Amino acid sequence: MAIDEMEKKLRPPYIPLKPYPAKVVTLASGERMVIREAKREEVGPLLGTLYPLLGVSADFYDIVAARMYAEILGWYHYRVANEFVLVGTIDGVIAGIVTSRHVTPKLGMSLHTLAIKRGLRIGALLFAAKMEHHIEILGETEVYIVAESPIGFKRWMIEYQLEDRTGLYPEVRHELGGVPTYVLTKNLWKSVRDAKCAGTRPIPEAELERAKTLRMPSAYPQIPGFKR
Repeated sequence: MAIDEMEKKLRPPYIPLKPYPAKVVTLASGERMVIREAKREEVGPLLGTLYPLLGVSADFYDIVAARMYAEILGWYHYRVANEFVLVGTIDGVIAGIVTSRHVTPKLGMSLHTLAIKRGLRIGALLFAAKMEHHIEILGETEVYIVAESPIGFKRWMIEYQLEDRTGLYPEVRHELGGVPTYVLTKNLWKSVRDAKCAGTRPIPEAELERAKTLRMPSAYPQIPGFKR
């Protein structure tokens, strides 16, 4: 598609990023979740999955879904620099989504993590995959992280024992603003990786084929307060 001169001016500078190598994780239920990088042409099922959650106030799904919806739209329209989206699917059905951004060769900016299917630590597994991409694939040395829900704070700040930079360095501020900024360093990732980062590669061809087409969930049974 031809891009006019005004559109070129609107788009941020682009750094070609190494792709995330897809992997498969066996969940506690015995189901197998494929974690892979989403493509821009898959924006429809991604946004369609998030939209029903915009009015769910329980566990702060509303703010996380709204911000992630905007992040994915910005990614789709080339309005966010160097963003990537990872998706976890079970037989092609979206079970969770994470968004993040590569800022500099040394710094990553974790945006949001949202689990659709709950009770299987899908959010935790996807967050770990996101950190794997930042540090092991993209080669960054630090990732800025914030939490907007108590669940997120327990899963990231407490379980990972992240460094709180806000008190020591007030000028260090995650671009989402407001909430305290925590940091995952490369050394800290090394110390928690084996416990947090699950999955195997390569994925059997038949399994990878089922994950190629994203499908929206037909129900959100584990999400409290959800009404459709």
